[in-house]
Amino acid sequence: MKVDRKRTVWTAAERAVFAPLRTPEKIQLFLNRLPYDPVLGTASPRRVLKERKANCFEGAMLAAAAFRYHGRPPLLVDMRSWNDEDHVLAVFRENDAWGCVAKSNYTVLRFREPVYRTIRELMMSFFDVFFNTIGQKTLRQYSVPFDLSRFDDRNWMTRMDDISWVGDALDRARHYRVMTPAQVKALRLTDPLLVKAGILGSDPEGLFKPKK
Repeated sequence: MKVDRKRTVWTAAERAVFAPLRTPEKIQLFLNRLPYDPVLGTASPRRVLKERKANCFEGAMLAAAAFRYHGRPPLLVDMRSWNDEDHVLAVFRENDAWGCVAKSNYTVLRFREPVYRTIRELMMSFFDVFFNTIGQKTLRQYSVPFDLSRFDDRNWMTRMDDISWVGDALDRARHYRVMTPAQVKALRLTDPLLVKAGILGSDPEGLFKPKK
């Protein structure tokens, strides 16, 4: 018989947090309320719930755990960048279309409605707003959807030590380029007003310092 992991791994207090997070929108609002954690490291969803802070990767894993609690697969997509921090999304499907939720220090790198036919379409919805603090457009590659359930035997949702090995495995997943070298060379800077909007309310300590 298939084990219902949402009942076997979480405490009563943790289930009380996950139970109301029935939709991607509610998960996103929960992530938005968590303070952004600028400290390097990778905490499990249990640790995030305990410490009440998260970076983008930790937020994506928490969202994936919430998806799983309510019957969705725990899928991540990695977004590789240049002269910037990478970004990680928790992706989901509705009516044969992709959407995502995410924790980010940038206001523009979070929720996407499930209206994208492919993962590439979803990724390209981020392209013009995936910029660093000096306005360079920095998205370069994205991964295939990565199913975290492969790490169930290593207790990725609940262990209390650092689990950066999850990120290492995600980095080894197959990635696709979003542009040709010629397109990269021709990129223009982002409008300064959009950059200002993108970092509205951000934690300055957590903003990547790009090379000029």
